Amino acid sequence: MTSASVLSGRHVLLTGGTGFVGRHVLPVLLAAGARVTCLVRATSRTAHLPTAVNLVEADLRTGQGLAAAVEGKDIVIHMAALLFGLGWQDYLAANVLAAEHLARALAQKRARCLLMSSLAATGPCGQAPGVGDDAVPAPVSAYGWSKLLAEQTLAAALGERLVVLRPPIIYGSGDKGLLPMFRGVARGLAVSPGLGREFPVSAVHADDMARAVLCACRPQAHGVYHCNDGQVYTMSHLCRAMSRAVAQALGRPLRPLHCLHMPLPVLAFTAGLSSALGKLIHACGRQLTGRGLHRAPEWNLDKYREARQAGWLSDGSRMCAELGFEPQVGLDAGMLEAAQGYVREGWL
Repeated sequence: MTSASVLSGRHVLLTGGTGFVGRHVLPVLLAAGARVTCLVRATSRTAHLPTAVNLVEADLRTGQGLAAAVEGKDIVIHMAALLFGLGWQDYLAANVLAAEHLARALAQKRARCLLMSSLAATGPCGQAPGVGDDAVPAPVSAYGWSKLLAEQTLAAALGERLVVLRPPIIYGSGDKGLLPMFRGVARGLAVSPGLGREFPVSAVHADDMARAVLCACRPQAHGVYHCNDGQVYTMSHLCRAMSRAVAQALGRPLRPLHCLHMPLPVLAFTAGLSSALGKLIHACGRQLTGRGLHRAPEWNLDKYREARQAGWLSDGSRMCAELGFEPQVGLDAGMLEAAQGYVREGWL
């Protein structure tokens, strides 16, 4: 039985479908024959969603509407998450509380749940092949801890009905997380954390991530799976691929790229400054409008806690062997797809 045939005619609820990875996952689910319902908020932008997708309003932060949203569903794919927060409380409120509400809604149902977690929940590793699926979790950031707590919350309620994916860096069109790096290399400047060292990382393109989601919906899927494209990169390597992609997407000659290996104390200072400024703007915004920041800064102290590690490598071989996952997007092709998407959106 193929991954696609597993979903034919099945009712799937997707959270995070309006986000970056969700835009790549939705077409794959529909092509596999799934009947997809996308969970949205009243403020969600849904005009870009495929017409075949059903919409249901619910609030993961309060749990309102979740019981009705999961009714009659065969599989719930939970991808909605907060990636950038101002502090621990932001990640706990967005990621862990959402998992708690979803666990309650699914506790008495028969639906399986696929959780999009993160390599940050496992912890860092600077040596190939990287952390395996049986590694003891050791998160180093508030974000990583919130993803691990979300896993544990859902596992306590669902047991074997829960499957967890822990991807590394996900890149592709629509991603705003790596957009500052693309803009930097467009100007000929890249930054790698740590003086006199390389920073090894695993990565996966969003289209391959969508294929991984499809594979993880197979009935034999169980436990935790790390997934990536099977390669080991350094941050310098990624930035050079970005530079080539930007030049091709913009139709201009390749510019010389200067990769700065930034000392960790300098990165710590800039992260602290960015975090403090973000909190100040948030406080002022709340005082003036009652709402605060729309989005926390991408570079902050929590991301510095991840950047100061030896590296972020994972071993995705078990998923390939058990579920037949085969990455198809190489780094150069994937970076070009991302850069072309940025150009279409007017972001680059």
